[in-house]
Amino acid sequence: MALVVSGVDILGYIAGAITTLTFLPQVLKTVREKSVKDISLMMFIIAAVNEILWIIYGAFRNDWVIILTNAVILCLSLTMIYLKFAYANKQSS
Repeated sequence: MALVVSGVDILGYIAGAITTLTFLPQVLKTVREKSVKDISLMMFIIAAVNEILWIIYGAFRNDWVIILTNAVILCLSLTMIYLKFAYANKQSS
């Protein structure tokens, strides 16, 4: 069975890849500096809930561009939430 990918799908995957990069610099900076002092926990909680909703929407539409893009961003959001708690506990000690 051959996999057929349209130009629209390719555009979607490229846009999705770029979108997933939006949180990556913050995750890397936080890990590198081990500081979450200026990180908004609520922003990443809202982002995580938003990504879950997008993944559900993508699943109903059987749209892998939406599912994969938002799954990666969800992982980054959950990573930031984890780091917020992990580093905040270390900084308060």
